[in-house]
Amino acid sequence: MSTMPSKNLETFANPEPGRDYTIRMRIPEFTCLCPKTGQPDFATLHLEYVPDKTCVELKSLKLYVWSFRDEGAFHEAVTNRILDDLVKATQPRFLRLSAEFGVRGGIYTTVVAEHRAPGWKPTAAVTLP
Repeated sequence: MSTMPSKNLETFANPEPGRDYTIRMRIPEFTCLCPKTGQPDFATLHLEYVPDKTCVELKSLKLYVWSFRDEGAFHEAVTNRILDDLVKATQPRFLRLSAEFGVRGGIYTTVVAEHRAPGWKPTAAVTLP
């Protein structure tokens, strides 16, 4: 069992590649370091994606998120880097990453980054009475 952080994102075959469906994850223990002060920054990551051929494996995602703990990064940069790494690993139809950072200097920051595969169109939302 690995107990070390890792930048390796593992995947597995999507069990329903013919269907658009959404996977949502809440990752409440993200930490990195402020690049200016070296103090820890804390965030909750909200990951939503529509997989294509592969899905991200949860343990590797946990170790990947852990790998940022000792890295200095601006909120905007680290959110976009995580999105890019997830897109590279899984090639999803759609992926949205929202990073809700804790207060820094009296300011809460939320960064939202998205990816859409070329040509992918979401299915119409269903509104029930």
